[in-house]
Amino acid sequence: MGRVSVATEQEPLSVGELIRFWRTRRRLSQLELALDAKLSTKHLSFVETGRSRPSRQLLIHLAQRLDLPIAERNRLLLAGGFAPPYLELPYDGEVMQPLRESLRRLLDAHQPNPALIVDGLWNLIEANPAASLLWEGVDPALLEPPINMLRLAVHPGGLPRISSMTAACNAPLIHQLRRKGRDNADMALGTLLDEIESYLPPELPDAPATQPVVSLDLQTRLGDVRLFTIIATLGAPLEVTAANVAIETFLPADEESEARLRELAESQD
Repeated sequence: MGRVSVATEQEPLSVGELIRFWRTRRRLSQLELALDAKLSTKHLSFVETGRSRPSRQLLIHLAQRLDLPIAERNRLLLAGGFAPPYLELPYDGEVMQPLRESLRRLLDAHQPNPALIVDGLWNLIEANPAASLLWEGVDPALLEPPINMLRLAVHPGGLPRISSMTAACNAPLIHQLRRKGRDNADMALGTLLDEIESYLPPELPDAPATQPVVSLDLQTRLGDVRLFTIIATLGAPLEVTAANVAIETFLPADEESEARLRELAESQD
């Protein structure tokens, strides 16, 4: 599920190497991090070089000051010999069942509007029946599991094939994910975005905006439906998989589209 890895040539990385890696990633000097964390520079230097063994409290404190992803907070604590502070469970596991059921109810509540859940790499986890409108008529090769919704949105055989969506329409999301990948040292996300960006035109349009949000006219069997999207994440996750989950909802942009979505849903029943 998009687990971050900051591995170098040596495995496993020590506490000091991990702290130094993330401090460098955040473009902080030892002095700057020490001041922010209210430590002496000497103490921080000893931690980074392995001359001092940090306490659990200090590692949690440094993880907060470095704004580490929760998967990397677990990694840091484990490297220090402490139990990880966050759960790391499969989405389809027993402990995750209440969350799965709540998210499934959320998807159902969005009917007849398409809604879906993706993981940290934008692979499809679950969708409501209306979401099938998003891939009716796309290249079947793009529907081989796992279905990647980001690839589906920009590949010429994906959503651009059945809607007014173009790769350029997704540029803001792609750029946002690129920043996230850099900040989190997420190499898997970076590799995916390298592919996704190959579908973008050499020069993105810079015409003045004429509407508040990007919309797309989706071709359906009953005619076009105009949609815009909302992307939401969980507010306070305590589990690595849950932290990477996103819910994307496609809402009608006008009354005609709203009525057509209801009609499409009724025809599916």
